[in-house]
Amino acid sequence: MAGKYRPLMILGSGSDVGKSLVVAGLCRLFRQEGIRVVPFKAQNMALNSFITPEGGEMGRAQVVQALAAGLAPHVDMNPILLKPAAQVGSQVIVHGRVWGNFTTQEYHRAQPRLIRRVMASFRRLKQAYDLVILEGAGSAVELNLKKRDLVNFAMARRAGAAALLVADIDRGGVFAATIGSWHLLTPAERRLLAGFIINKFRGDPELFRDGADIIARRTGRPVLGILPYLPDLALPEEDSVALERKGKAVPGPEAFTLRIGVVKLPHISNYTDFDPLEHEPGVLLRYLDHRDTLEDWDLLILPGTKNTIHDLKYLKETGLAAQLRIHARRGGRVAGICGGYQMLGLEVRDPLGLEGPPRAEAGLGLLPVVTTMAGEKTTTQVKAKALEALGLGGGEVFPAYEIHLGETEPLGPGSPAFLILERHGREAATPEGWVSPDGRVFGTYLHGLFDHDGFRRRFLGNLAPGGGIPASGSLSFQTFLEVQLDNLAAEFRRHLDLPRLFDLIRP
Repeated sequence: MAGKYRPLMILGSGSDVGKSLVVAGLCRLFRQEGIRVVPFKAQNMALNSFITPEGGEMGRAQVVQALAAGLAPHVDMNPILLKPAAQVGSQVIVHGRVWGNFTTQEYHRAQPRLIRRVMASFRRLKQAYDLVILEGAGSAVELNLKKRDLVNFAMARRAGAAALLVADIDRGGVFAATIGSWHLLTPAERRLLAGFIINKFRGDPELFRDGADIIARRTGRPVLGILPYLPDLALPEEDSVALERKGKAVPGPEAFTLRIGVVKLPHISNYTDFDPLEHEPGVLLRYLDHRDTLEDWDLLILPGTKNTIHDLKYLKETGLAAQLRIHARRGGRVAGICGGYQMLGLEVRDPLGLEGPPRAEAGLGLLPVVTTMAGEKTTTQVKAKALEALGLGGGEVFPAYEIHLGETEPLGPGSPAFLILERHGREAATPEGWVSPDGRVFGTYLHGLFDHDGFRRRFLGNLAPGGGIPASGSLSFQTFLEVQLDNLAAEFRRHLDLPRLFDLIRP
């Protein structure tokens, strides 16, 4: 029976309070209960995205939630993705395809059409699954945004969902976040709000039981759970706010065989590419900016970006470009992924003004390639293998995906880095990326390289002093993610009022 349960919506008192994580944990918990559950977020704003098997682009948070639910990602789970871009507002992606670049005003004028598309996705999911868990965006009580809301209470009303509001106690002000939010709700919104979840409590949650009672008395709505702060939980995050927390506490250098630095660009995108490296024992991975030195790293990575030319200028203006060139000149290793690959070349050209006014910018000159921004956005899932120029040996085939604008053409010495063997299930034989003649600098458009255990182990083994990393470094990344999700669901079982939760989703 489709739509067997009433939809459940997870809203937030603000950004980065843990909505995505709560949805992921609930998806895993309900899946363990034998319920066919599916995640849904009407509108997501993120620069970390993923390509589905059908070639559609969607936010990474819903990919993690789909994994928690045991499902393949599909764009119906995130029908609208907004990717902020300098000078042109946001790139709007609808049902996995670029709709265009819109200013805020243009986007608001388009919302009536977008709501129809959002509801079409929601109805398909409700028909196909037992339970839809919806996620809101940012704060659900921003008074100046309510009249244009298509992702918070307005979506809960359209879906007929029971809503829970998540508040982060770790940042302080939890009574203002919960009781204050309640007082800003309209009578109709109050009828939809079924309760609160307090997130990130440090210490024994029972110590806040009096606080939960105060919230319940002041609002007439129960606190359905006090979730603990989970510092050891490690799941991919898409919010740029989360990136600020990475690499803050670092053990002594003796704990690491390899040191890898990722340059934190102003418009960094798809930094989840490096999550497997971050969790690999024996590897120190840090995100570096203009306040850091680029000396003494075994590998420096230039990641993806939503605005290649703007971020290339940032590298030059801050001195990071000069440091990268010095690192490479001294024999250091450099890798560029997607926009980072484009920056490593001789020039980046944008004749159509896809990232701002038409212009061209000299690259770092570490690879003899030239990039021209033109044509449709490439969004493909592929299967590929590393070529001899990377020096990894073997020819193991691994999955990856591409998300990029423009084409990069080699114009000098070097060799392709990879060979694409399959695109969207169709046989191919396409050289991809470029490697310098000495093999120490390479660039590629392939995302998700390091998710594949075989490729990552060979890559790190080739990079490490002495040709290997510790045996303890044999991380199985997919198993690691599954364990994280199971651990999250176990915490939810301990700290959520499950009988009340099941009461909420009864038809």
